[in-house]
Amino acid sequence: MNQSASKISLPAPVTGALFMISAGIAFAGVNAANQFSQQFNGVTSTAVAFYQYLFALIFSLPWIWRYGRKALASKHLGWHLIRVALAAGGVQAFVFSFSVLPIPQIIALVMVSPFFVVAGAGLFLGERITLARVGATIVAFVGAMVILEPWSASFSAMALLPILAAFLWAGSSLITKFLTRDEKPETITVYLLLLLTPINFVFYGASGFAVPAGSAFYLLVGLGVLTAAANYFLTRAYAAADATFLQPFDDLKLPVNTLASWIVFSYAPTGNFWPGAAIILAASLFIAWNERAGRKPVPA
Repeated sequence: MNQSASKISLPAPVTGALFMISAGIAFAGVNAANQFSQQFNGVTSTAVAFYQYLFALIFSLPWIWRYGRKALASKHLGWHLIRVALAAGGVQAFVFSFSVLPIPQIIALVMVSPFFVVAGAGLFLGERITLARVGATIVAFVGAMVILEPWSASFSAMALLPILAAFLWAGSSLITKFLTRDEKPETITVYLLLLLTPINFVFYGASGFAVPAGSAFYLLVGLGVLTAAANYFLTRAYAAADATFLQPFDDLKLPVNTLASWIVFSYAPTGNFWPGAAIILAASLFIAWNERAGRKPVPA
């Protein structure tokens, strides 16, 4: 028997879906470890962000060594710096939100980020603006407002942190999309990995360089491993299948994170979370279906 024939080969969409689901599970572990570090080990959010991406960088060094030297040539160094600064700001807002908000609420609100990208792509990149894209963006914001309840007396400005993270990450994604016109994917990835840790270090230094010890430190090492694994799975997913096909599988992160929050923290969302999350999820699934349905077939 031919050795290659004995190997199981999955269709590319199935492979992409499996990698996307794996990435969602790994990110759920990242988020649970993140919140556990802050709420039960007393680690500051800036320390969590720094060590998380430091260890992720260390575990990614073989990949960087493979691509880094030839990938560092760039015509847009300034845009790389702005992109990573926005990404770092999103990381800081996102990580800090774990000290004040439950995981499911954070994840549901961060899910509005793709809709910021849709709006920004039309305004700044000259991409096609359709009624479906505009409508899905508006519906997603309605879902976010249902969760936030800004009209409620219990509303706090801290609840806006995931929205801020989503906005900053959307800006970073738009610059990434702009850079892909001239830069190789390896160049974009290497600059992100190399610049994000030093910027996080600046935030960490401003908070006093409190070094976690004992079990807290080992938890951060695990956090870095999970972060590296999650990003690797995510990259493999997008390499195997179209983004519009993968979007529904990416949206599984909401129930997966909710389950992780229930297992680790015994937290079950109540109130307006479920209707608001359902609205955001429905908008996301609609735009993914609409984009895929409207795509013209590419000849072989």
